[in-house]
Amino acid sequence: MIQSVLVANRGEIARRVFRTCRELGIATVAVHSDADAEAPHVREADAAVPLPGSAPGDTYLRGDLVVRAALAAGADAVHPGYGFLSENAGFARAVQDAGLVWIGPPPAAIEAMASKTAAKKLLAGTGVPLPPSLEPDRVREADLPVLVKAAAGGGGRGMRVVRDRAALDGELAAARAEAAAAFGDGDVFVEPYLERGRHVEVQVLADGHGTVWALGTRDCSLQRRHQKVVEEAPAPGLDDALRATLEEAAVAVARTVDYTGAGTVEFLVSDRGEPSFLEMNTRLQVEHPVTEAVFGLDLVAQQIRIAEGAALPAEGPPAAHGHAVEARLYAEDPARDWAPQTGRLWRLAIPGTGAGHLRVDSGVEDGDLIGIHYDPMLAKVVAWAPTREAAVRKLARALEQAAVHGPVTNRDLLVRSLRHPDFTDVAAGRLDTGFYARHLAELTAPGPADAPDGAGHAVLAAALAEAVRDAPGRPRLAARVGGWRNLPSAPASRRYFDGDGTEHEVRYVWGRGGVAPEPAAHPGVRAVAVRADHVVLEADGVRRGFDVAVHGDRVFAGRHAFTAQPRLAEPAADTAPGSLLAQLPGTVVRVAEGIAEGAEVAAGQPLLWLEAMKMEHRVLAPADGTVTELRVAVGRQVEVGAVLAVVTPPAAATP
Repeated sequence: MIQSVLVANRGEIARRVFRTCRELGIATVAVHSDADAEAPHVREADAAVPLPGSAPGDTYLRGDLVVRAALAAGADAVHPGYGFLSENAGFARAVQDAGLVWIGPPPAAIEAMASKTAAKKLLAGTGVPLPPSLEPDRVREADLPVLVKAAAGGGGRGMRVVRDRAALDGELAAARAEAAAAFGDGDVFVEPYLERGRHVEVQVLADGHGTVWALGTRDCSLQRRHQKVVEEAPAPGLDDALRATLEEAAVAVARTVDYTGAGTVEFLVSDRGEPSFLEMNTRLQVEHPVTEAVFGLDLVAQQIRIAEGAALPAEGPPAAHGHAVEARLYAEDPARDWAPQTGRLWRLAIPGTGAGHLRVDSGVEDGDLIGIHYDPMLAKVVAWAPTREAAVRKLARALEQAAVHGPVTNRDLLVRSLRHPDFTDVAAGRLDTGFYARHLAELTAPGPADAPDGAGHAVLAAALAEAVRDAPGRPRLAARVGGWRNLPSAPASRRYFDGDGTEHEVRYVWGRGGVAPEPAAHPGVRAVAVRADHVVLEADGVRRGFDVAVHGDRVFAGRHAFTAQPRLAEPAADTAPGSLLAQLPGTVVRVAEGIAEGAEVAAGQPLLWLEAMKMEHRVLAPADGTVTELRVAVGRQVEVGAVLAVVTPPAAATP
């Protein structure tokens, strides 16, 4: 019987495991970096052990320190969560060698599936459908497009889609460098790329007594940078034969490596319904809640029981019911190449949580600082309903009504994605991994400002609420003296920028009833009620309320966010023409070969790569010219706005 579990992880998954441990009566131990010293998962654990440093390589990826922490805290078992060391066979062995229970599959199974190329060789002849492999030096134009993939790891790292044969060598080198930096293994391979493929996976659960369950399918086709954004169970639109083929193949994979515990076998399904094996994730998946919702199981509890030696019921898993959909809420800006965002998260509140089959798993709480070191996911929001249509509608509405006060997020993108016909109409056959490649521009385009709940009305509500907040005694004074003035009240104004960079100017006046929109600037709009935290506007006979919150110069009204502009603009910092400024905080992980001061570059040419929140971001030359300054080196951390390099155009092109 396990008495105390250390979770070798952080954030949302650590809290998720702790929740089950509390329900089972098991004590919990957290580990944490310096950056996570006050994190929610640390506060919730019964004991916590610091791992000095903030970078993952110094903390959560140090297996020796994690094992030492478990022994020091008196834990008798280790749960790896997902990411970090969860699929590291050496770490699993170290846990067992220390006399601790490993809540995961056997190290040999992890090792067998660690390399995608080795796994495919192992599965040859088992009946598992495998994709063809291509020798990189033999790829022809007719083979394009192809996908370059890292043999180790996951999460989209070391993956490149190549559509031009001339670009293949460069993309192979870039993928090898990224894979080596991320996983310590630069091995990559090439396979055909399916433009309209679906990413479908099967959850498996196996005990140590020979029983293997296939817990249905999940669809994870909506992805950005080869990382999942929306997942659902069961995978919609599959016929019974294909579903059976996938489940049988997943069980065959698990049996081939004598798997125990929870794992996921992933497939790519072509638009003709032909499946091929992608990989096996020898751990719990981020999207496991949708399977839990459909089958009524706690997969973490099952992991613990299997680690204790319990057997799964021989009669098979419980029957599946209904449909579940999960959306990952990220601190990132989809309209700006998915750039991660940092800053204070003042509030995260999603209505309906805990009731009506709506679940939120999050690693952050109100007031937490979103930093640069870890994944930018704020929360997973999961909705269950008897039908897919009802689950999707419920999830979209919950996200739309959520209060997300802090960095820019992908919330609006998620809502629009869930309501897009290519997602809702599965029968049309347009639900595939190319969804965002086709629709990102329309999904991130600004909505009409003059819509009843659009930015135009929201910014008006923000300005009126701020006016009341800044002059709390003014309405009472007007009422006391009758509101009489010798001259009409002159309009006042406030200026804001929204997330798209659009400037909004709001004009308002004070009168007998308090503050109101200036009629000429806002025709047909009337303020029904104005408080510092809530404003009700009426337009065309329809009233709508806007909750308003102010944090510094950031103002949140309804689902819109604005940056208030000072009445007197501050002088801009002196920056040399041609300066490349960091658009996000991060660490310089690579500088392109041949890039140094004096190098000639072309517009759009990659100069260097920044890593932030587990993703690499290219910094491109803005124009043809010469690199006259290079102010960074590999390993340097930079903040937003830091000058990375200066590219000076040719003298003939200089005004």
